[in-house]
Amino acid sequence: MRSPLGGWRRLSKPQRTEFYLRWCLYLMALFLLPGVLFAVGGGAGPTGHGPAVRVSLLIGLATTLVLLRTFRVTFDHYLRRPTDHRRWIALTVALVVAGCWTVLLMGPAGDMTATPVQLPFTALVAGYLLVFGFSPVCVGLAPRWSAPVGLGMVLAVVPAMVPAGISPATAAGFLTVMAGGMAFLGASCRSFAWITAIVWELDAAREAQSRLAVAEERLRFSRDLHDVMGRNLTTIALKSELAVQLAKRGRPEAAEQMAEVQKIAQESQREVRDVIRGYRTADLHAEAIGARAVLRSADIACEIDLGEDADDLPRPVQSVLGWVIREATTNVLRHSEAARCLIRLRREPGRVVLELENDGVPAAPLPSQGGGTGLRGLRERLAAHDGELAVPPPAPGTFRMLATVPLPG
Repeated sequence: MRSPLGGWRRLSKPQRTEFYLRWCLYLMALFLLPGVLFAVGGGAGPTGHGPAVRVSLLIGLATTLVLLRTFRVTFDHYLRRPTDHRRWIALTVALVVAGCWTVLLMGPAGDMTATPVQLPFTALVAGYLLVFGFSPVCVGLAPRWSAPVGLGMVLAVVPAMVPAGISPATAAGFLTVMAGGMAFLGASCRSFAWITAIVWELDAAREAQSRLAVAEERLRFSRDLHDVMGRNLTTIALKSELAVQLAKRGRPEAAEQMAEVQKIAQESQREVRDVIRGYRTADLHAEAIGARAVLRSADIACEIDLGEDADDLPRPVQSVLGWVIREATTNVLRHSEAARCLIRLRREPGRVVLELENDGVPAAPLPSQGGGTGLRGLRERLAAHDGELAVPPPAPGTFRMLATVPLPG
């Protein structure tokens, strides 16, 4: 039976953050209905204004349903996803203003004893509509536009308070409090969207950093190859041209020039092999130090234990184990949400074992566990040294890999 948390564990950190904060906004919309129930329950009991109560509840329910949709589209718009947020914002504003007018006009005119704040219960219902109805406007519109819209909503409700029997002083104080509540709740909702956008941007920056690291390595290799081959190829071209001219004139020095060209070409081959060998050879200590630096830059705690006799290992063994560390580091960055990573080297009779373990593995199988090219390449490298790569069944949320290389003699 699949765990109910399986879907949650398969989500990345940005997806979890968006899911959590999105539902916080939905709860803001759902809190409107309990507020309306509180208002009508406290103010309509003794007098029994049945029609006003029923209309208030109906408007509160309709506004809640519209707010759920408006929060969704405005949240997506803030995250730069295509939506029709303006239409839903306009619908929400129109529904809130119309709802406030309706409940105020149907309320008990001149009833100043219905609530402890000396306001008819319909005024409280209108206040809840204004405060909660303005929140998605703040999410979907920039502050320079949402502030005038909020002010317009408050001013649009002012004329409806006159026939409701609310004195100008009481209406001014009430609307001032409502405006403060609108600003506070609207800013809170917009901060939820802002945090979500920041988390997505950080995740994109992390991916961009990984791509830049690969691009920098390619540039380094191309620069080294250019430095090695540029001068030699230029010399070969010049000497070959000189040899051609000498040969046309029947000069014996042409053979000497071609011999030098052959010598330079052989020297170039040796230098290219050295460059490629240096690029394809991984130093164990250098790779361990580099892995720690890269993982720590990604906020992943890395523990490395190579032991005291790692330097005594044969160079081919150190090289292949360095490649294992390099590939394992890449897998941690690309395929996990790790917070901790362990790299441990131990010697056993006749062999050396490199153990790598990290947490933060999602419940879904990792691409690398499904026979990815990275681990397949490591198996081929280890097989060239009679070694093997094992991936034992991991504990929930962890990934463990063992690279074994036999020692000569």
